[in-house]
Amino acid sequence: MRIVFVRHGEPDYARDCLTETGRAQAEAAALRLKGEGVEELWSSPLGRALETARAASEALGLPVRVLDFMREVTWGSMDGAELYAGGHPWAIVSEMARQGLRLNDPGWRESPFFRTNRVVECVDRIEAGIDDWLAGFGYVREGAFYRQTGEEKEHRTVALFSHGGSSCAAMGHILDLPFPYAIALLHIDFTGITAVELEGRAGDGALARILRSNDTGHLREG
Repeated sequence: MRIVFVRHGEPDYARDCLTETGRAQAEAAALRLKGEGVEELWSSPLGRALETARAASEALGLPVRVLDFMREVTWGSMDGAELYAGGHPWAIVSEMARQGLRLNDPGWRESPFFRTNRVVECVDRIEAGIDDWLAGFGYVREGAFYRQTGEEKEHRTVALFSHGGSSCAAMGHILDLPFPYAIALLHIDFTGITAVELEGRAGDGALARILRSNDTGHLREG
């Protein structure tokens, strides 16, 4: 199956909706998805993602289903102790790189940057949620991979509208990338499209691969 991740358009964060520019971006992304063979639309429950998904719903004639676990990540200290940059994950990743620390360390949760950072709970929520969601399509997590438990519909393609952080957490987990490495590697612009494929036969481990990342060609064409 293919999962087409779409980040929301330019937002008004205070109102949790799209700006005028964001709505134009969402419409351009919706037209782009017409050529993707998308069969299902899924979205974070937050307004800016839902508004972007609804543009696709109008263009494709498909309903939008909500995945609560895909709401955006938050951060900050869980115990009141000071965190670097207030726990902001992208600032932390830049500092880790400056210090020469491994961004792909599987033990990142125990790092002083993250040990008491609320973002860990958010990532755990997203990883558990994405596994449950994929299990519904017949892909069951086993260690670092997914096992295809049945013959799914050939070439199924779904679109998932969400946020920079939650998309990276979900994609990173599917690809077995630690969260700090995923947010450094998978930078996503507004309405950037990233396609991930899970491929395998029933009973086999399904290999996950990126087909394209942060594609914003629809904005340049517009």
